Amino acid sequence: TGIIDADVDLAEGEVLGVAGLLGSGRTALARAVTGVDRLDGGQVTIEGRPVRLNSPRKAMDLGVVYSSENRRAEGVLGDMSVMDNITLALQAQRGAFDRIKPARQRELAASWADALDIRPSDLDRPVRTLSGGNQQKVMLARLLALSPRVLVLDEPTRGIDVGAKVEIQNLVSDLATNGLSVVFISAELEEVLRVSDRVAILRDARIVETVTSGALTVESVLALVAHPASSEA
Repeated sequence: TGIIDADVDLAEGEVLGVAGLLGSGRTALARAVTGVDRLDGGQVTIEGRPVRLNSPRKAMDLGVVYSSENRRAEGVLGDMSVMDNITLALQAQRGAFDRIKPARQRELAASWADALDIRPSDLDRPVRTLSGGNQQKVMLARLLALSPRVLVLDEPTRGIDVGAKVEIQNLVSDLATNGLSVVFISAELEEVLRVSDRVAILRDARIVETVTSGALTVESVLALVAHPASSEA
């Protein structure tokens, strides 16, 4: 899968940040724990029960959802409406023979658009006409409509303006407060520290340690991701 060693746990309502340099395996880790890439070994457990996350659909059924860093290829569908984008994954999970009724579809989309403050508040508007930050909110709404227990976010604020970044960061904190477990992966170390309860240090495709975020600074994280702690003595 591209990950050699990743021994880590995630508590309910926790934001676990993942920090590592380019090429350290950040995205490989996200794909491994969400069923996109199959594990060659090791074990994933949810609430103490071993599970096989051998496909994104299986992970989704178990409450583990993934927001890819590649939003253009794997994210929102620009020509589709805000409403259709938000309800897309839920409809896919239900299957072609259990269609969401149009009134219920609009109700669901409206509730998530309101909760995430998606602007403009026009559910029939093509998503491509929204700002990058609001497109990302639509992607998050699509995942949250599945009522997940674990949300894995890979570079969720890449390419959006500063104000939208703060909104997404605050949203992540609110979701965790309400019991959702979040894995937050970002190249911006300051952002990782701001939103995370703990930070997993990823180096050479291995999680080498996990540290409480309050005990870290950007400088200390940078030192950890770049150099083995054992060599610093």
